[in-house]
Amino acid sequence: MEWEAPALVLSAAPYGEGSAIVHVLTGEHGLYHGLARGGSASRGRAVWQTGNLVRARWVARLSEQLGNISAEVVHASAARILDDPLPLAMLASLCALADGCLPEREPHPAIFQGLASLLARISLDPHWAVAEAMPEIVRWELMLLSDLGFGLDLGCCALGGPADDLRWVSPRTGRAVSDARAGEWRQRLLPLPGFVLHPDETGTPQDWYDGLRLTGHFLQRDAFGQRHRPVPEARFRLLDLIAREADITPPGAPAETTPTPPG
Repeated sequence: MEWEAPALVLSAAPYGEGSAIVHVLTGEHGLYHGLARGGSASRGRAVWQTGNLVRARWVARLSEQLGNISAEVVHASAARILDDPLPLAMLASLCALADGCLPEREPHPAIFQGLASLLARISLDPHWAVAEAMPEIVRWELMLLSDLGFGLDLGCCALGGPADDLRWVSPRTGRAVSDARAGEWRQRLLPLPGFVLHPDETGTPQDWYDGLRLTGHFLQRDAFGQRHRPVPEARFRLLDLIAREADITPPGAPAETTPTPPG
């Protein structure tokens, strides 16, 4: 069995003498693991850098085997932003999330296309990454949750309030709540930044932080919690960097552990 396709490198770990176990994401075949011979040698590390877009070829005698994988670099993303901490943190978080919660060998073409577009734009224009990427990242995380079956219901107010006043999300149900109906539970709800509902808005660093808290809660509880895995450290590093941009002191516990109201 074999396939050849464009792929995004999500991670690579040394294995044996000079080889590496690599995880790649393709549009057609989904998340795949493979043994890259020479992958941890100096030449191989340049190919299997997290975030790279490659032309990958996977080969195995039987479909259930780990398989051997080789690749040629199409676009080296990380190498372009090594001196830019925030864009690099974005890249690391995106790849770690896809690697950690997508099921192996199950196609998710929209997730692949969205991730490929984000990584290309972040690496080609770090200024865009600082100014406009965060809303796109939050929207991609929402799409990731939806593709995994944990989508949020943000189309109307769960309590019958006006749809043009949606400002909050229930951390228990994932349903939007209008500001008028939030009432005494406002402090226990998750803020819903405007850019989530309005694609023409980019928001502020505070909005980006609120967006990451919103998606982070459901990533931790559902996407990773259902698999009994922790949210990757790269995701928390990105949250911390955005908190600094917004001049926020993050709480001692991860923001994703916000208490939930009844109902």
